[in-house]
Amino acid sequence: MSHVSPDADDLTAKARIRDAAMQHFGEHGFERATIRGIAETAGVSLGLVRHHFGSKQALREACDAHLAQVIHRLSDQVHTGAEPEGGSYVAAARIAGAHYQAYLARALVEGGAAPVFDEMVELGTQWHADLDQARTDQPSASPRVRAAVHTAMALSLTILHEHVSRAIGVDALSPEGDSVVTRALIDLYSRPLLGKDDAKKALDAIERHEKP
Repeated sequence: MSHVSPDADDLTAKARIRDAAMQHFGEHGFERATIRGIAETAGVSLGLVRHHFGSKQALREACDAHLAQVIHRLSDQVHTGAEPEGGSYVAAARIAGAHYQAYLARALVEGGAAPVFDEMVELGTQWHADLDQARTDQPSASPRVRAAVHTAMALSLTILHEHVSRAIGVDALSPEGDSVVTRALIDLYSRPLLGKDDAKKALDAIERHEKP
């Protein structure tokens, strides 16, 4: 197995180990991945892996923390207009996750990546709260609830990419596929499936059923 390429701004042995771990966790899953295999890919000794991280669980936690940090940093750039490809915290996650798709997909299926999900929810809560200031209608759910659902919807493509790829006729994780998916998302987000009148009718129906 070839060595992985660490982040351009983080070329330390610790970073190489972390990136190698993300590669192995993504390809083999947490249980099947081995410290020895991670060390070989990172080009370091077993002792150095244990020195920096102590255990495989601690190494996975470091991977999650790193990805959450990357998403947070890119979200800040999107928020300030410094990230040309951005638009929201979801866009930041798509950019950040491009290099870690296999890791993130496997971790989510295995019940991991909680720090990544939670970070996206925190960022999304603020984004929705900011957007609410320009709304003329009253939101039917809190910013945090909407952020949690939005995050789940955004990350679902990471898990379901094989099915999406089959449906659209191109690998959803390839540059071409990403362009197709992004265009679809822009169209969906810019043209609500429900108008305000239809949304009100749906909410009224829910409220009627909720009454004792």
